[in-house]
Amino acid sequence: MGVWECGSVGVWKRETTVALVRQFRELRIYCQALDAASRIFELSKAWPKEERYSLTDQIRRSSRSVCANVAEAWRKRRYPAHFVSKLSDADGEAAETQSWLDHSLTCGYLSQSDFAALDGLYENLSGGLVKMMEKSEQWCGPANLVREDSEPYNTPESPDSQTPRLPHPQTPILPHSDTPEECKA
Repeated sequence: MGVWECGSVGVWKRETTVALVRQFRELRIYCQALDAASRIFELSKAWPKEERYSLTDQIRRSSRSVCANVAEAWRKRRYPAHFVSKLSDADGEAAETQSWLDHSLTCGYLSQSDFAALDGLYENLSGGLVKMMEKSEQWCGPANLVREDSEPYNTPESPDSQTPRLPHPQTPILPHSDTPEECKA
């Protein structure tokens, strides 16, 4: 298995080694999100005009937002909490895109095969984002030390899904003053 690299928009190559990452466009997760958003854009061109300002606009925005949040996370990697926060936003946008894909399938705007392909891409993206959050120390710090391995995004923790669940052991759960006693940790 190799690493996807897109040093500039539209330039794709496959490598079989661990890659030094100098900019967000070289991240495999960014390249895959860009490819998925581009595919959604092309497919949605054929959707009904009455969906232009609702479903079409929403799915295009959320799919593009995955890329934008990954780019922002890359620039905020000096601060691990900000890095993880932006990746979490990207994961949320990926889930939102999957929700719009569900609506697109239900409305008959997507074929079952296009739906399955795109939904699978977003499951894989979510898995990659969660792995990056879990291993934020690998990504945060000087750019000359950041390397992306070719490990696939799906993990043994989630054999049926490519989206591993992110436990937040470092985040304390603080009870709110209005929290019922039985809910307090």
